[in-house]
Amino acid sequence: MNVDLALTRRQRIGAALLVAIALFCAAGPALVGDPRVLDLMNFLSAPGLEHWLGTDHLGRSMVARLAHAGQLSLGLAALSVLSAAIPGVLLGIVAAWRGGWLERACVVLADSVLALPGLLLVLLLATLAPGAFWPLYLGLALAFWVEYFRVVRASARSILASPAVEASRLLGFGTFYLVRSHVWPELRPVLLTLASFGMAAAVLAMAALGFVGVGIKPPRPELGVMMIELLPYYQEAPWLIAAPVLLLTLTLLGLVLIRPQEAVA
Repeated sequence: MNVDLALTRRQRIGAALLVAIALFCAAGPALVGDPRVLDLMNFLSAPGLEHWLGTDHLGRSMVARLAHAGQLSLGLAALSVLSAAIPGVLLGIVAAWRGGWLERACVVLADSVLALPGLLLVLLLATLAPGAFWPLYLGLALAFWVEYFRVVRASARSILASPAVEASRLLGFGTFYLVRSHVWPELRPVLLTLASFGMAAAVLAMAALGFVGVGIKPPRPELGVMMIELLPYYQEAPWLIAAPVLLLTLTLLGLVLIRPQEAVA
């Protein structure tokens, strides 16, 4: 079973966009300094040579705050998706392979988690430690692993029932070979689709929670927090609110574009 993983033009655009955002977030703090530094004599300034995107209502550099906010959002998204993918993929393959009571137990566990909406789960955990990072991470990871398990289990069952796998079994090939040579190559595009959707959902959820005041708390820079802080100044300094909105939009666009083509059809 050969799966074509060559990137399409759309995926290359998405990957280039994400790489550019990641480089900005990684290099921004080193180039423009501490996002917590206040300059009350230079607040709501327009973009210029000293402050490329201007300063906010407290005189803090918008570039520095955007870079740190991007680090936080992308870091949380990547960590939660990775933490969800590992158990979800492993349990999905094992459940499809072994079947029986093990598969039934995994399905019951997944259905139990699925009964509680992911956003509600994050909100419940956030009440335990308001403004902390770990409730967002834990809630998103718990919500996402179910999707990995369900999709991987369904895909793996279909692959394991294919004639190619049956022929390999008759030839005496072991479990590791079958998973490596037949199951894993077919799952990779599916996993890339799940990862792109998961990261987009995590970035959007974190911004939404910050915007309504139940996510990361000020003064820590976060896209949703920045939006709600800068919203009162949208008429006086519209470029300020536009900056986090644009970064969020471009991040989501890059994650959507990088999906495999078959996921779009």
